[in-house]
Amino acid sequence: MDKKSHDHNFKNLFLDFPTEALELFFPKALHLLGKVKAIEFIRQEPKKNALSDTHFALDMPILFSFEKQQLLLWIVEFQEDKSKFSIYKLLRYTTDLMEAYPQATVIPTVLFTDRRKWRKDVLRCLETTFNDRLFLHFEYVFFKLFDFEARDYYNLNNPLVKILLPKMNYSKDERAAVILHAYTGLYELASSVLFDKYVDFIDVYAEITQEEQQALYHEMTHHKETMMLAQYIREKGIQQGMQQGIQQGMRQGMRQGMQQGIIAATKENIIEVLALRFGHVSSEWVEKINNISDVSELKALWKKAVLIKEMDDKGFFS
Repeated sequence: MDKKSHDHNFKNLFLDFPTEALELFFPKALHLLGKVKAIEFIRQEPKKNALSDTHFALDMPILFSFEKQQLLLWIVEFQEDKSKFSIYKLLRYTTDLMEAYPQATVIPTVLFTDRRKWRKDVLRCLETTFNDRLFLHFEYVFFKLFDFEARDYYNLNNPLVKILLPKMNYSKDERAAVILHAYTGLYELASSVLFDKYVDFIDVYAEITQEEQQALYHEMTHHKETMMLAQYIREKGIQQGMQQGIQQGMRQGMRQGMQQGIIAATKENIIEVLALRFGHVSSEWVEKINNISDVSELKALWKKAVLIKEMDDKGFFS
């Protein structure tokens, strides 16, 4: 995932988690209109005033249909650079969509994603009046992710929130905890496909170094609640290594290397988990574990190591 394709990254995020985005940024809609029955992504280019005009850098609107038979057209614009935001373009785009979807309530929203304090605010509304008569009033829903305190969202069960944690506000001392909460929360709340897709998002926007990744992985292996994630990351890394090897023409060798790597890593994990939980692993147990070469059997033992309440020879190796 490339940080330069910022709009594309955030657009994909809302495509994959539209209801979760609504829950986070516009929960009143769900409270007042009921459950979402259908979602449509509007792929419509805003109208141009002239053929020479460049297209508007606005993201795809989302049309929600609710159980109370109401329509809500949610326009979300993502801005990493506030100097590029134009409330006038947003107004034109909003009125175009109001004309195209007269039955829907159109809600323009702008999400500013830069992690810095502003000296000067952006223009938040437009108004024109004359002689106590109001001719135009336009405003939009404003959000700045840096105004969100990351620690306030640790316990919110929303995968979108977990992905966005690194873009929120936190101190240097909280950085490791924020990234760890992002990893573990996404792993627990999203499918493996979406985890693989958006763990890169977390890495890119948190600007995680290789040293930080190693330290976080080490931290995961020492806590019961994150051991499953640590195992998944390790196996995923081995699989990616194999795929790269295949691309380089090393298919057979990499397959063998991956199999051996998984076996060795799983044995190491079993012994490490047992030692962490019970303080000591006898040489007999270590020998029995090392003599097993079946991957499925080793994975079953690893799960037992996490779940057993006491070290029972017969029960563990049965």
